[in-house]
Amino acid sequence: MRKLFYNGYFITLENQEIEALLIEDGIIKKTGTKEEIIKYQDDKTEIIDLKGKTMMPSFIDAHSHFSGVANNFLKVNLEECKNFKEIQEKLLGYKKENDIKDNEWIIASGYDNNSLEEKEHPRKNILDEILPNNPVVLQHKSGHVGVFNSKALENLKITENTVAPEGGVIEKIDGKVTGYMEENAFIECQKKLPMPDFNKLIESYEKAQEKYLSYGITTVQEGMTYTSMIPIYKELINKNKLIVDLVSYIEINNRKVFFEEFKNNIKKYENNFKIGGYKIFLDGSPQSRTAWMRTPYIGDSEYYGYGTMKDEEVENAINVSIDTNMQILAHCNGDKAAEQYIRAIKKYNNEMKKLRPVMIHAQLLGTDQIKEVKKYNIIPSFFIAHVFYWGDIHISNFGMKRASKISPAGSSLKENVLFTFHQDAPVIEPNMFETIWCAVYRKTKEGVKLGKEEEISVLDAIKAVTINAAYQYFEEDQKGSIKEGKFADLIILDKNPLKVDLEDIKNIKILETIKRGKTLSVQC
Repeated sequence: MRKLFYNGYFITLENQEIEALLIEDGIIKKTGTKEEIIKYQDDKTEIIDLKGKTMMPSFIDAHSHFSGVANNFLKVNLEECKNFKEIQEKLLGYKKENDIKDNEWIIASGYDNNSLEEKEHPRKNILDEILPNNPVVLQHKSGHVGVFNSKALENLKITENTVAPEGGVIEKIDGKVTGYMEENAFIECQKKLPMPDFNKLIESYEKAQEKYLSYGITTVQEGMTYTSMIPIYKELINKNKLIVDLVSYIEINNRKVFFEEFKNNIKKYENNFKIGGYKIFLDGSPQSRTAWMRTPYIGDSEYYGYGTMKDEEVENAINVSIDTNMQILAHCNGDKAAEQYIRAIKKYNNEMKKLRPVMIHAQLLGTDQIKEVKKYNIIPSFFIAHVFYWGDIHISNFGMKRASKISPAGSSLKENVLFTFHQDAPVIEPNMFETIWCAVYRKTKEGVKLGKEEEISVLDAIKAVTINAAYQYFEEDQKGSIKEGKFADLIILDKNPLKVDLEDIKNIKILETIKRGKTLSVQC
């Protein structure tokens, strides 16, 4: 299969201007001027006139939860709900429309207490009013906290005497469980939820692939793979259902199970799936006030959020990473969590450098910590769209001065730190151009400019979701730029992001997504 593209703009990310490129058998064969490339055509070459459109490398997802995106197709979506009443109406409507019987679970996601009129989490009493006979769970938009109703608590055997696991909270008022939980307590309960119908679940994974591809993403991450997901991935692999490249990061304590089940997928793709390393959580989220901070949250001089792992546990994880020669990703939102991670890596500096440890989110990474991040070869992967989605909340939680330094991409660039961007989907849509816009524009929902000194150029933002992300995955020799010998993983755009007004970057449309030379998604 040979295709020749010409008459468009090409963003190569290789400090090279080209007028045309030839791909053959899924590989970028030749790049250069139109005159140079046209010589390579034959009667089997498909000639494609871009008609002034733009071609660039496809996007690489540096961190998301593929299963979460898939499962969201099977949940009640609460993102548009403005208050408790609308949440109740949405849940009741879902039960009726889907003929849900009593005692069947109802799982909903996407609510954000910060956006609700009540500015509160809807506790179990709100859910019990309308659905006393169904176990119900509401998953917060951040994924770190949520609410169970009384029937769900009964099924999960959560009582007033239940003690929350370390690094988690089971809220009790006057000794009574309210249904609201945070971090490890919420995560452990979620693991006990019943699996949906298997066939419907597999269909939802196929829909999830279509979603990522529609946003121009051809390499996707499963940011935390639990043992319960093993049958799903075995099915996807054995039936050749994965068409994106999927990189899985697994539970470190259950690694032997994964290594046994996926012997052929350790650090290499087979049927588009590979295990890239391990994932650990060191704290929560700043918008939920569970990120672990060095300075207290505004409004409570004694509250700093909290960590979810002890120092020795983090060091043990680093040791496992080194012993098994596997990369490690650590969820660190607060600067205290970042400090804990840096301190653990510092002890094993030389052994860890080659493993390219990643700091996921790095929302409140201190500018004073960036030099250490550089020194120890840590890759911060910024959830930079926080500037828009929760920037106003960060201002109220931390004050303008501290909030202006969230996702410090500008400061990192000055220190020559290689960083990536992500959307943590399904927390938000895997919309790369929205993320690029957030990085170069840095405005909140309320229109507040949040840290002008942390703005970066459009080109540097594009690198964070292409060639830098390829480096994060040890795939820089194969992906992330338009270069002879690399995979033909490409996208075609309606506009050139390097030539449009900054305001318009988020509106750029992906017309076609190409993986290994094959078109997998076309948008009208």
